[in-house]
Formats: sequence, C-alpha cells, structure tokens
Amino acid sequence: MFAVIGLVVGVVAGILIEPTVPTGLQPYLPIAVVAALDALFGGLRAYLDGVFDDRVFVVSFVFNVLIAALLVFLGDQLGVGAQMTTAVVVVLGIRIFSNAASIRRHVFKA
Repeated sequence: MFAVIGLVVGVVAGILIEPTVPTGLQPYLPIAVVAALDALFGGLRAYLDGVFDDRVFVVSFVFNVLIAALLVFLGDQLGVGAQMTTAVVVVLGIRIFSNAASIRRHVFKA
C-alpha cells in the first residue's frame, strides 16, 4: 500500500514540478530507466516465484542503474557511446522480456 502511495505522490510531484535533467546527464537517463525496469520485472518475477527479498531488490535496482550508466559513460569516453548504449539496451531488453515471459507463465498458468 505504501509503495502505491509513494508511486502516486512521485508521479504527481514530477508532473507539478517538471524537473529538468542536465544536458550532460541526458544520455544516461534512458539507460537508467531500462535498468530500473529490468530490476522491477526481476523483482516481480521473484515475488511470483516466492523468493523475493527486499534487500536483494534494492541492491539489484541500484547496481543495475549504476553499472548500466558506468558502461555508457565508459563507451562515451572510448568514443563508442552509441554502440555501448545499444549493447546495454539489448542485454537489459532480453532480460526484461525473459522476466516478462516468466511472469506471464505464472499469471496465466501456461
């Protein structure tokens, strides 16, 4: 219940405040969102499997975002930022779809 209230408050605050992301951080925002979605779907899958642990979820969430951002930053420094971003999105996308398939099997008992 608290999570839903926090989500609603966060969305409303974001709409009202309209925060801006600094130009230097804008390339990392989509990667952070994809990494966060990967952790979210992994947490939901773990919950449905009955092995969810809130500490593991928080650590996974934070480290997914940090590692994805670090890889894109490293790619920018090496001059291959777009390719590294694509690689990170592909890998995390595969994980998201794998977790979504598992969630679908749990929900529909297929």
